[in-house]
Amino acid sequence: MSRRRIIAGNWKMNMRLDTATALAKGVAESVGENPEVDVVLCPPSIYLSAVGTAVEGTPVGLGAQNLYAAQDGAFTGEVNAAMLTDVGCGYVILGHSERRALLGETDQQISEKLHSALAGNLTPIVCVGETLEDRESGQTEQVVETQVRGSLAGLDAGQAASIVLASEPVWAIGTGNTATPEQAEEVHAFIRKLLGEIFSAEIAGQIRIQYGGSVKPNNATELLGQPNIDGALVGGASLKVEDFAGIIHAG
Repeated sequence: MSRRRIIAGNWKMNMRLDTATALAKGVAESVGENPEVDVVLCPPSIYLSAVGTAVEGTPVGLGAQNLYAAQDGAFTGEVNAAMLTDVGCGYVILGHSERRALLGETDQQISEKLHSALAGNLTPIVCVGETLEDRESGQTEQVVETQVRGSLAGLDAGQAASIVLASEPVWAIGTGNTATPEQAEEVHAFIRKLLGEIFSAEIAGQIRIQYGGSVKPNNATELLGQPNIDGALVGGASLKVEDFAGIIHAG
């Protein structure tokens, strides 16, 4: 089944306002009017509105790095799905390994956020991935399966078809250590098979699975050439127009 690639830039907690808007405009220019892939920028939440204005009228989508599951209430410092759509977001990253590790986010919390995102008409990019310790102890598939099943709990087939998964081996994030194309494909194929067991082979064939973990222009073509890798969730290389554009146009 042919799945349209999706390349998302996770800017994390980087840049200032002028840099963010300049980067967004540069990416939009490099993408052109009819890109062959979906392109999404995920800036810090405080810059979402400005970046959204910078890419308005272009094919570049806007995504947030997180949301809170509740619709409203006394949750100081949080933002909900409706607020994100108000400023033009179409996507939201959920369960990034940094939030799992640093902030203790659980699969149950991510599942709650996922349902809130879908109810708010956002496309969630749900992150899963193993640590170096998990991989070295042979626990990769067990850890990934637990995260996938827990994070996607309660989804029906129709909802599942609209999500994006990001397989991000934690040991390859920001370290310069990229999983080999074969290592990445092995985990992506496992996730695809698992999705078939949870939902159906047809639905599993529709769900896009990105790879995340030190993706750069010089390794993107080989990674994206794997049959079950449908795009990339890019960190550091998304902070420079030329690097991000190189990944977008890899193929």
